[in-house]
Amino acid sequence: MNFLAPAAFLFAFTIPVVVVFYLLKRKRVVRLVSSTLLWQKFLTETQASAPFQKLRRNWLLILQILLLLLAVLALSRPYFATKARNSELRVLILDASASMQSTDETPTRFEKARKDALAWVDSLRDGDKMVVLQAAANTEVKQSETSDKSALRRAILSCAAVDSPTRLAPALKMADSLIRDRGKESNPEIHLFSDGAIPDLEEFNNRALPLVFHRVGQGGNNLGITALDVRANPDNPNQRAIYASVANYSTNVQQTDLELKLDGKLLDTRPLKIAPGEVSAQVFLAAQDHDGVFSVQSTQPDDLAVDNEASIVSLLPHPVKALLVTRGNRLLERALRAAPSVELTVAEQSTDNGAAFDFVVLDDTTPAIWPAGNILAIHVSNTNWFDQVSENDSPGIVDWKSTHPVLRYVGFDNVQIAKSLLVKTPSWAVSLVDSPQSPLILAGELGRQRILWIGFDTLDSNWPLRVSFPIFIANAVDWLNPASAQNSRLLVHAGDPFRFNLSQSTTTNAQVVLPDGTTRALTVDPKANEVVFGDTFRQGVYHLKSGTNDIVFCVDLLDSAESNIKPREELQLGKNSVVSATTVHRANMELWRTIAMCALGVLMFEWWYYHKRTV
Repeated sequence: MNFLAPAAFLFAFTIPVVVVFYLLKRKRVVRLVSSTLLWQKFLTETQASAPFQKLRRNWLLILQILLLLLAVLALSRPYFATKARNSELRVLILDASASMQSTDETPTRFEKARKDALAWVDSLRDGDKMVVLQAAANTEVKQSETSDKSALRRAILSCAAVDSPTRLAPALKMADSLIRDRGKESNPEIHLFSDGAIPDLEEFNNRALPLVFHRVGQGGNNLGITALDVRANPDNPNQRAIYASVANYSTNVQQTDLELKLDGKLLDTRPLKIAPGEVSAQVFLAAQDHDGVFSVQSTQPDDLAVDNEASIVSLLPHPVKALLVTRGNRLLERALRAAPSVELTVAEQSTDNGAAFDFVVLDDTTPAIWPAGNILAIHVSNTNWFDQVSENDSPGIVDWKSTHPVLRYVGFDNVQIAKSLLVKTPSWAVSLVDSPQSPLILAGELGRQRILWIGFDTLDSNWPLRVSFPIFIANAVDWLNPASAQNSRLLVHAGDPFRFNLSQSTTTNAQVVLPDGTTRALTVDPKANEVVFGDTFRQGVYHLKSGTNDIVFCVDLLDSAESNIKPREELQLGKNSVVSATTVHRANMELWRTIAMCALGVLMFEWWYYHKRTV
């Protein structure tokens, strides 16, 4: 055992003072009595000439000495020496993401992590400093660098778990910036209190962080809804198809009832039995005659409740007006007409900016006036899109991003291309299909304009003869449709800001009703193009009201990494660095609070014993 304030042992010199009080004789009071026969012993004491008496065994004396010893020991601040190294600066990161609400710890993982973090605050020596960060969808500085333990405790107690996934990379980058310029002699450390339910951190492949991973969590019993989407039923335009994925991250077979609701009204219930580690994809068909909110809920209780329900706004489809500018590509025209709800107009030249259409398709034709709306550009380029454009013969397809909505169910096996435009991927776009020399298909937003660019003429390839071509065109129509783009903004991942275009609104005030019924007031700039609401840390249905606008949007977790709540044994920092969960780096635990409580107990017992003896 070591002591942070050994000078407090000087107070032990007060113990002899208490003993002296018990050695002193009490002053006797003179009383007149008729006989001294029964007072011989008393007379003997009163005739003693010495001012001190013999020290007798007295329980009150023993209790008072014990009380003083405990008080001195508490003032000396004893602690158990452990293997934790001294550090002049510790950056404490508290994971406040959705998985930290799991109840396999009592009462939750987050409360257990907060308790452990408070213990580390108590371990700080004089002169040591700490920074407190809260990591979830965003990184928040709860307390800047300080050695004030009271301020650090208040900062940790002010943290709260939210329903968003963990984005740990920004927190680690901030922590790295705080300790980067510290000398090695100061031994700075980053302490992460988390269950490790995060994706690998590729950003730190070439950076060795002094990271100490304090793992919390014990089990992984969880069924989670990891995907939700709604589309028109291809076989019946009057119905909507609701797609949901339910994953079992526990080690046992799980059974549950999956309920489908529309605006809170139960439509269907489906029993599920899911094997460990399996994902069950479910499709519900439901009639819909008005805009509403579909909700899917798993009724089986588990350790994490936030991913047991997910909601999505479903707006009734409207006809899509499209303009095809082509010199006679019948295969492309046929694919566009086959897409659901498309009203197609075909022209050989574009004479205006296409404002009357939802999107414009430019097929190997350069327009005199570039459309102002969304564009599907095939083998044509705008000088504002790319720095340089050249030709590339016989490009081979080496990779494609099947996770993008445009490439849903689309494959490029055995697709051959005669030639393509050679460009570099601009900052506003992502490459969907790649050749060794250049991207072949790009998608992105430039300003408010969605652009889907195909670098080759489809007639110079065998792609239109593949089944993936009409699927791609149907996906492109859905992605370029402004109504679909607006609908996609109505589903927000927890922690992401909600954005909505209110350019035609003249009101300066707005309010958002949260899922729990509370209201947040917003101030809207009449000159602004959109309203942005960032307090989306709770799962559920939100209502935005601004002037005549009444917009409903949904916030969901829908994150497989977060729903997999099994505690990680290690964190992967890039390809070459692994940080294992550790119990070696423990805080030097101070004992003065426990000793002070014992001293208080002795004091109360001494008070009781004294009054019992004198009664």
